[in-house]
Amino acid sequence: MAKFVYRMQNILELKQKIEEQEKANFGMATARFNEEQRKLRELMIKQAGYEKQLRDLSVGEINIKEIKTCKNAITSVKVALREQMIELSKAQKAMENARKRLNDVMMERKMHEKLREHAFEEFLDEMDYEESKVTDELVSYSYFNSEKEEG
Repeated sequence: MAKFVYRMQNILELKQKIEEQEKANFGMATARFNEEQRKLRELMIKQAGYEKQLRDLSVGEINIKEIKTCKNAITSVKVALREQMIELSKAQKAMENARKRLNDVMMERKMHEKLREHAFEEFLDEMDYEESKVTDELVSYSYFNSEKEEG
């Protein structure tokens, strides 16, 4: 029996390898996005802590130096928050781009798998046709031989 050989198998394998690379890239982009989100949350918690500390310093005995230090800390955290939001936005765009590339590569791989399946179906049809042809030849041969023996 003939063996099925897909003539574009190397392209399919290349598409599968590229997909694996894009999956890894997407995983790294997602991890970076999650890390940037974590940093943003930490800065927000830090800001809330400084704001609480400022409220506490404003009650009772007032220490101007500590209040100024706390306000400066709040200002620097706000600057860090803005910068972190920019980093988060960059990470989100990178993650979305990685997702899009992964989807594109997956569609290409699936298309090549469909082409392979179609080629395999054609191969099976061809094998069925060849088998049918051989069967017909055997039946014809047997029929003519039986007529010669009778006649």
